Amino acid sequence: MAEYIPPSLDWVRKQVELIESSGGTKGTTLLDTGMPCIVVTHMGNKSGAIRKIPLMRVKVDEGYVLIGSMGGQPKNPVWVYNLRANPDVEIRDATEVFKMRVREVSDEAERERLWVASAEAYPPYNDYQAKTSRKIPVFLAEPV
Repeated sequence: MAEYIPPSLDWVRKQVELIESSGGTKGTTLLDTGMPCIVVTHMGNKSGAIRKIPLMRVKVDEGYVLIGSMGGQPKNPVWVYNLRANPDVEIRDATEVFKMRVREVSDEAERERLWVASAEAYPPYNDYQAKTSRKIPVFLAEPV
């Protein structure tokens, strides 16, 4: 079994720990914003270690949309590279845990549909895209 490396950012680590330690009954809103979040468990592309990241909960059909916004920073979050290299993930949505496979969405029509759904769930995504020159990655996690 791979080693687990907790998130390096304090607030991210605390969010994951609260959700995981409560079995998904606490901490399921990101930064106390009232906006629901999920935990994506994935494998590091360089370390091979287990990594966990809380992301906004954007449910579309049977899957989840994962937006690599990093608040509109000029670079992608590290987890984007992890998912590109290792698409098998586990998603915790409150008390439910699902094995899923992610794919980066490159079809423009599908990407636009998923972006709109994501911005409806979390409007700041539009501000983040306006803040950066990079095209923010969009992934879809689907049941295996």
